[in-house]
Amino acid sequence: MFVTIHQPEHLPWLGFFDKLRQADLFVLLDTCQFAKDDFQNRNRIKTAQGPTWLTVPVYKAGRSEQAIIETQICNDRDWGRRSLALITQSYARSPFFATHRPFFTELYTQRWTSLVDLNITIISYLAEQFGLGNRFVRASALGIAERGPTQVNLAICRAVGATAYLSGRAGRTYLDETPFAEHGISVRYQEFQHPVYPQLWGDFVPGMSAIDLLFNCGPESLAILTAASTPAHEAAA
Repeated sequence: MFVTIHQPEHLPWLGFFDKLRQADLFVLLDTCQFAKDDFQNRNRIKTAQGPTWLTVPVYKAGRSEQAIIETQICNDRDWGRRSLALITQSYARSPFFATHRPFFTELYTQRWTSLVDLNITIISYLAEQFGLGNRFVRASALGIAERGPTQVNLAICRAVGATAYLSGRAGRTYLDETPFAEHGISVRYQEFQHPVYPQLWGDFVPGMSAIDLLFNCGPESLAILTAASTPAHEAAA
């Protein structure tokens, strides 16, 4: 059982789905602390004016310790209409935008209150469209009480029966691999290579939301993602 773990980001980039591509199970870490000015409530798309943030406003005042699962969307501003308008303006000319327009129109005309529910709805849709299935579990459903990155990730791996854990590249700086080995779980690190593909609006810009690939390349998206990526690197013994 090859397991990976990541926060449920908003409109995630391709590296997120590369993790899903390699894993048997993807645990959405909705129990960790919400990070201000990170990717949990925003991401970038490519517009005629260059990369632009799409942001979901959330309540933060007095809630510095809130978990992602507790984070509520602030609907005082019509952020959904702005997001839909900007996506439509930026991708109306892309070959496959029309195919996915109904989903995003419905998505952004609903009134959402929970950030994690919005994010997981988007993540599930994109995973299905990339042909990656819906192999997700929420960390909040596992009853994990441990704290600290090594302890939490190990507890999750044990709870779902993992034999191998796929960490992001940054995990090399904070993970203690010893307890994983003691429980018979190998640790591997993602070695993601960003693909280059046909893209609107001038020179190619990496690191956009995964919708950029989907709208531009449609059914070829998974093949493009797979061809560009390299296998995860196993930690040294």
